[in-house]
Amino acid sequence: MKLRNAVFLGLATAASAGLVHAQTNVSLYGDIDEYIGYIRSSTGQHVVGLNDGAILRSRLGFRGVEELGGGLQAKFQLEQGLNADTGTFADSTRLFDRQAWLGIGNSTVGEFRFGRQNTAIFFIGGAIDYTERTTFGSIINTFGVPSRYDNDISWKSPRWAGVQVELHYALNETPNAQGRGVAQLGVDYANGPYRVGYAGLSARPQPTATIDERVVYHNVYANYDYGKGKVYLAAVRSNNVTASAAGNDAAAILNNVSNPANTFAGTDPNVRRFYNIWQVSADYRVSPQLRVGALYGGMRDTTGNGAGARGGNVGAYYDLSKRTTFYGFANYMKNEANAGFRFSGSAGPSANLAGGDINGQSLTGLQFGVLHRF
Repeated sequence: MKLRNAVFLGLATAASAGLVHAQTNVSLYGDIDEYIGYIRSSTGQHVVGLNDGAILRSRLGFRGVEELGGGLQAKFQLEQGLNADTGTFADSTRLFDRQAWLGIGNSTVGEFRFGRQNTAIFFIGGAIDYTERTTFGSIINTFGVPSRYDNDISWKSPRWAGVQVELHYALNETPNAQGRGVAQLGVDYANGPYRVGYAGLSARPQPTATIDERVVYHNVYANYDYGKGKVYLAAVRSNNVTASAAGNDAAAILNNVSNPANTFAGTDPNVRRFYNIWQVSADYRVSPQLRVGALYGGMRDTTGNGAGARGGNVGAYYDLSKRTTFYGFANYMKNEANAGFRFSGSAGPSANLAGGDINGQSLTGLQFGVLHRF
């Protein structure tokens, strides 16, 4: 741990020096997002905590761009998530758990990236609802969002007549993998006040699987900017949820933030259970500083086993400056009898409920916090 901290400090020092001396434009950036969270179950149990990341996971990162001539650019990004409430790394096993990639491209052919990077699904979070799909009340966020994978090769096109295409393939890197990595596709169209698109992935289980069913995640969305705010519609179909010690639906079959093989065992029968998820949301800018919004959504267990949920929230953002925002949300979710979903923010809250307090229960939650970007 001491060695890793020393490496991280050395990179920060080098990045600061690079701002002045290197031809590559290197910058240090990040954010701190902390909030007081209150969660109460219909069982009467409740918990209060100081949590990290209602909107954005706290992080520290380095990014750089070098102009290679003729419009060609080389880029890199290294980003580490932080637990700002405790001062620890979000993932103690990694030096850069959020992003670590090298890219090259131009405005004609687009950009190629190589390394650990965000998914096409994660990238379009701002098009899903007014909270960017990250608060307690977002049903899509509660289900779980595939966010980033290791060993990922991607290409993002320029915008052609309003259309941008994104392709990814995260390699399996094991012998006889037989194409069992994570494939992704994103298509986004923007024209004036309208934006529509699709982002999704597909992954096969390990060759030794006893249940040879793919994990898929399909997300379609549409926005309309009416001037003082936006209306958001989104729908998801996926089978990427399963039970854990924390609850009936508290884990993913294909890890949402990667494992070394970018695959899954293929032994969990829950992979045959698909969910149809929908969400509608809108916001309104009361003043240049104050924005308010609301969302509502639901998820239906297509097997008919009563493992769905529904819920929503109301909330507000108040910008003290371009870098500092106060926010607050009131959230609600009702689990069906055999469901066990629980609240999550941009990061899983350190103070949460589990087990009998979420399985088949109704949850209410409050979040009050501050986000500062630097």
